[in-house]
Amino acid sequence: MTREKSDLSRAFSEDGARKTHVGGQALLEGIMMRGKYNWSVAVREPSGVVYTEEHDLASGKEKNGWLYWPLVRGCRALVESLVLGFKALEIATLHAYAEEDEGEEKAEEKPVSGTACEAACEQGPEHETACEQPTRQESELEFSWRDDFGRPDTVIDALGAQSSLEVVGEAEGDTPEPVANSKDAHNIPSAKEPESEFGKKEMAISMVCGLALGIVLFIVAPAFITNLIVGEYDGNTLLWNIVDGVLRVAVFVFYIWLIGRMPEIKRMFGYHGAEHKTIHCYEHGLPLTPENARSFPRLHVRCGTAFLIMVMIIAIFVYTVVPLNALIAAWGVPDGAPKLALVILSRIVLMPVIAGVSYEITVRWAGSHPDNPLVKVVLWPGMQMQYLTTNEPDDGMLECAIAAMKLVLDREEAEAGKAAQVEQATRATQAKQAVQASQATQTA
Repeated sequence: MTREKSDLSRAFSEDGARKTHVGGQALLEGIMMRGKYNWSVAVREPSGVVYTEEHDLASGKEKNGWLYWPLVRGCRALVESLVLGFKALEIATLHAYAEEDEGEEKAEEKPVSGTACEAACEQGPEHETACEQPTRQESELEFSWRDDFGRPDTVIDALGAQSSLEVVGEAEGDTPEPVANSKDAHNIPSAKEPESEFGKKEMAISMVCGLALGIVLFIVAPAFITNLIVGEYDGNTLLWNIVDGVLRVAVFVFYIWLIGRMPEIKRMFGYHGAEHKTIHCYEHGLPLTPENARSFPRLHVRCGTAFLIMVMIIAIFVYTVVPLNALIAAWGVPDGAPKLALVILSRIVLMPVIAGVSYEITVRWAGSHPDNPLVKVVLWPGMQMQYLTTNEPDDGMLECAIAAMKLVLDREEAEAGKAAQVEQATRATQAKQAVQASQATQTA
């Protein structure tokens, strides 16, 4: 009897020949996909309809070329991924709970009619889906992403639930109006959404709170515990950094496992698996259907989770080689809280350096050398983490992932067509000029 391969083994052995630059992120009841020219969101609304929306990506390379230098581009990718992730999460939050908000408003205006569903069904087959789709269970509404959005898991999901941190579309510019608001009308411009209760100010506060809580959980808490276990930082620097790094990884793994017990996060991790399966399907050159995507593993070798794990591993080496002891001695920093505060501050300041080094290793090097045996070793911890950050998706999740993926692919196909037309026109002009020059020469 042939032993069935694990998803980890299949993720390496079944990596498609068509390596795509499209990356994605799992959202609340949806998926975000990002390509060269645009990023798209597909969200399953409570009615059962898949809401889609896409936005342009503008290049900032000509104005800020230094942001694309080695090491610096890793920091830029990290910041852009966080900002874009929060924007996508905001869109998902608004539409995943659209029916609840509308229901509350209608309840204030008039009593709820018991024949509303029957009336909808009488209107035609196109309205039957809304009647057949069950509403979300009350147990899933106990944890509200709209009300509890300022949690550090927003930061984790904005990075860990991505297929790639490669910023192929360059720096993000001003966001245009959404170009689609249903799964059947991707190219119809939609009116601007009314200003939501959860606006830009709340989003900015959420980002700050999420980052602050992330720093407390993954930097301050491990450093404080390490100081209690090992003692002062300059007493045994190597051991201090090793224990601190191990604790940080342990806190991160436990945190991911813990939030994965929440019903909504379980479903989000299912969408993460759907994103991976959809990208696998595309990279193997198969039509994007739930049936085709379902057969692929839920793990993917170019997932951004590997980046997060690599950040924590690289941090141990960076913190060890930085001559912090020399600063402690030169400034005469006393033992206790002042010295610990300096250590924590140095870790926060060095985060961009660590992000840049990790990006060069996991995205640039590993992404361009997928067949190198050493790459498998480097990616192995991140692949193991994907067992926690992904779940097997249902067909509805795969449909969302495919809808978001198609918006990105359609845009790239359209841009490729425009580029081909420009190239063809250029060649025609050059050929015409050559003929005119030849005729002029013959006349002379």
